[in-house]
Amino acid sequence: MQASAYRVIQYGVGAIGAEVARVLASRLDVKVVAAIDSATDKAGHDLGRLAGLSRDVGITVTADAEAALALPADVVIHTTGSYLEEVAPQLLAAVDAGKNVLSTCEELSYPWDRHPALSRQIDARAREAGVTVVGTGVNPGFVMDTLALALSAVCQSLSRLEIRRVVDVSTRRIQLQRKVGVGITPEEFEKRKATGRFGHVGLMESARLVAHALAWPVDDWQEVLEPALCDSPRQAGEIRLVRGQVAGIHQVVSARRNGREVLRLELEMSAGAAQPRDEVLIEGQPPVHMVIEGGVQGDLATAAIVANAIPAVVAARPGLLTMADLPLLYARRVQG
Repeated sequence: MQASAYRVIQYGVGAIGAEVARVLASRLDVKVVAAIDSATDKAGHDLGRLAGLSRDVGITVTADAEAALALPADVVIHTTGSYLEEVAPQLLAAVDAGKNVLSTCEELSYPWDRHPALSRQIDARAREAGVTVVGTGVNPGFVMDTLALALSAVCQSLSRLEIRRVVDVSTRRIQLQRKVGVGITPEEFEKRKATGRFGHVGLMESARLVAHALAWPVDDWQEVLEPALCDSPRQAGEIRLVRGQVAGIHQVVSARRNGREVLRLELEMSAGAAQPRDEVLIEGQPPVHMVIEGGVQGDLATAAIVANAIPAVVAARPGLLTMADLPLLYARRVQG
């Protein structure tokens, strides 16, 4: 660990950004030096208050990204959006300001296949600036990719890998419930699906990251998104569901080689989902089967992995990297 605290710029103070800010405020190895958000209800307010703390932290959120990024800092924690093309200007501005970047942008977790030209651009600019850019989070970033890769370390050989995540969103924030379509009709589900901007962002990136890290050639990729339908009346936070309404999503990515499925990622995020869990099944020598009962809580874990990744990202080689390029991350006992 470096002698002084890591200087951090927080870029984005939405739901995830606020959770990250709460974690960083408790860390002795981190010093937040600036916070950026262009929303009129955030700029001009103290970061601590926006993050839900009962105190000021002495950092006023600013809409002037250029001025904030000019401040001396080791890393920018970026939490503004899921789609790489939309947030790329923000990432590149941070890179050009000479800052390492840790982002929760889902498409950044493994962008090389979906956005090859943009990935090469970010990589080249980061190398030129001598900084590192990494996309991470709980999913993508850990439970459906990095965790499975870590478990594969005990296998002499692998023939198939299956990863499942089941999340009961009835206990999660309303924004997430709406994001997965809780309470809409099946007809509305199909309309949203047709836009290409519906469902969980990052499942394909997780699958491609796993295949890339394992050096598995893939002949065919498939992704299926279907509604998880409510079979009986239930309450999901503020939303009352009746039979036949959409309770959430069921999304599957599969990879085939020589006509055989070798990789399968299955995600259900729905209100009232049965047996919430994170599960990894490895067909290999020896086989591995791991289940985390109840599953890893997404928002809390995303904030934690971002905070715990700071030292590794600051120390990493320059360029656009993935979680598979970083050393093992672990919780650090650096709370006050």
